[in-house]
Amino acid sequence: MSFIKEFKEFAVKGNVIDMAVGVVIGGAFGKIVSSLVADVIMPVVGVVTGGVNFTDYKFTLKEAVGEVPAVTINYGSFIQTMVDFTIIAFCIFCAIKAINTLKKEEPQLEAPAKIPADVALLTEIRDLLKKQ
Repeated sequence: MSFIKEFKEFAVKGNVIDMAVGVVIGGAFGKIVSSLVADVIMPVVGVVTGGVNFTDYKFTLKEAVGEVPAVTINYGSFIQTMVDFTIIAFCIFCAIKAINTLKKEEPQLEAPAKIPADVALLTEIRDLLKKQ
């Protein structure tokens, strides 16, 4: 099979296209959540914690010298990113849970087992005796 033909079969499969759409939507959703966290949630958290801006939290490893910037560990930005991740993970969990709820099929009712001929005959006799 030629390389181009094999690639075409791979690229045209439905699940590859679905995955590509999911990646694009996921990227856009990630930006929305990042904005929500940075612009809505973290300012409220900052006010509640006494006006603290988490993005300003950093640990300086080496001070700035001249035009060389300081070397810092920005743990405040890391906290904000963890909040982003938590919200995204929760939203994905809820979406998958909702999809799985919609996908649940009703359990198939099993057909009643075939009654043996002698039991069926005895059941008929019993029903006839009850009528008398």
